[in-house]
Amino acid sequence: MEINERWTMRGLVQRSRRGPVDLVLTDDLRRPSPGPGEYLVRVGAAGVNFADVMQARGTYGGGPRPPYVAGFEAAGEIVEVGPEVESPFAVGTHVIGAGPGAFAEYMVMPAAGALRVPAGWKDAEALGMVLSWATALAALKPLGGIEPGDAVLIHAAAGGVGQAAVRLARHYGARVIATASPAKHETVRALGADAVLDGTRPDLAEEITRLTGGIDLVLESVGRATFRTSLSVAKPFAGRVVVFGAASGDATLSTHDLVFTHQVQVKGLHIGALAAAAPGVYGTLVTEIESLIAHGVYPPGTPEIHPLGDGPAVLGELESGRTRGKHALDPWR
Repeated sequence: MEINERWTMRGLVQRSRRGPVDLVLTDDLRRPSPGPGEYLVRVGAAGVNFADVMQARGTYGGGPRPPYVAGFEAAGEIVEVGPEVESPFAVGTHVIGAGPGAFAEYMVMPAAGALRVPAGWKDAEALGMVLSWATALAALKPLGGIEPGDAVLIHAAAGGVGQAAVRLARHYGARVIATASPAKHETVRALGADAVLDGTRPDLAEEITRLTGGIDLVLESVGRATFRTSLSVAKPFAGRVVVFGAASGDATLSTHDLVFTHQVQVKGLHIGALAAAAPGVYGTLVTEIESLIAHGVYPPGTPEIHPLGDGPAVLGELESGRTRGKHALDPWR
């Protein structure tokens, strides 16, 4: 029994690219070992993200090939430190980070991107710090160049990144126009959005322009269903569109579009790529997040926590747009 507890674990394995339907709870996975620059983490809570759905469908760029242990965001306790970790956190420290195989009792996590769970916070309360909040902050500040008084359009504002973006944009003095399905409007209004619109209404672009006269910054994560609206409402030349997702499918943009129809600034964002390619910029995000926490702008999260075995159903709900806010899996339930 001791050998089993030490060397095997439970986890969710994605067996195909048919989506969450082929995500299966497995009891006898081999427990991983940390390699150079990695921690072995006992997962306390694993975050559920739309990127998990994309990986399950095989549409996430550079994603793993099945079968694989799913999930990539987790918070938990360091139980082992691999070699070549610079300035490591001590064993027993609770950290939040991203890495492969988060939907399991144990995972290996790259040490370079791991952050300490804030003092007094539970593991689940820190979920989103290195993904949702870092993505929202990167889109608004270093890429989006947000300024007080800007009109900011935030699509899918009831999701994890969207809710963080609404809070942050208001904190930085912007006027926030948000889109969400009607059932989620009150959730978004409670975060401080100035106006919340149904992202599927046929006159969405006209209504946004009527309300604002033109958008300074668009946070675009929906893709095909909203991309043309995002381009058309952004102010010519000065307007910025930061793209970090495509939940409704890929959209296309041609050079002809940019020269003759939509003369706007379009910027792509993947928070993992930013951390790897521009560590200095990522470092400023981490410092800013720590300041936001200290000043109460970034409160502990309140994700809806599910047993690990409910993961396939939760991802299915997320894929169909029936969730709001952050969801998490508890590998020990």
